[in-house]
Amino acid sequence: MGSSQHLHSGRGGPSESRHRSDTTLRVNGKPHTLALDHRRALLDVLREDLALSGAKKGCDHGQCGACTVLVDGRRVNSCLLLAVTLDGSEVTTVEGLTGDGEEPHPLQRAFLDRDAFQCGYCTPGQICSALGMLAEAAAGHPSRVTGAEVPAGQPVPLDRDEIRERLSGNLCRCGAYPHIVDAVEDVIP
Repeated sequence: MGSSQHLHSGRGGPSESRHRSDTTLRVNGKPHTLALDHRRALLDVLREDLALSGAKKGCDHGQCGACTVLVDGRRVNSCLLLAVTLDGSEVTTVEGLTGDGEEPHPLQRAFLDRDAFQCGYCTPGQICSALGMLAEAAAGHPSRVTGAEVPAGQPVPLDRDEIRERLSGNLCRCGAYPHIVDAVEDVIP
């Protein structure tokens, strides 16, 4: 099997093989080839098959952001994506942000330093969403609150309003929003 891992994912016998496809996902830098049921969401594959429990199942409807991960560098709600559609994609979860090191990612460190969480349930999704948001702003993608004075295609300056707007898809039941914005401000280049 080499460097990839081959797993039979889901339940059922040989009669269900027509509803499965071998799918290779590169998760946190490591390839995984799995025989996936066509109906399985990426979130379930990450949690159940790969034992990566950082992304959380909150609403299971793409409305809370607790399941946010990065796919090919873009933030996505993993509960809404069918895993088989991501064959060959690079998936980054909160567990993969530190690489092989033990030091937390600068954004994780900022969340700790700013006490940007209480219960912590939403924190992995908040951190992945913030990383995706920083890349989007750097690439010049405007948000609803981006001013007309910002030239198209130029990096968007991130003030508190921009950060709040761009992270509005990630809900925090504990209400740690001001601290989350502070943590993101701490890592803005």
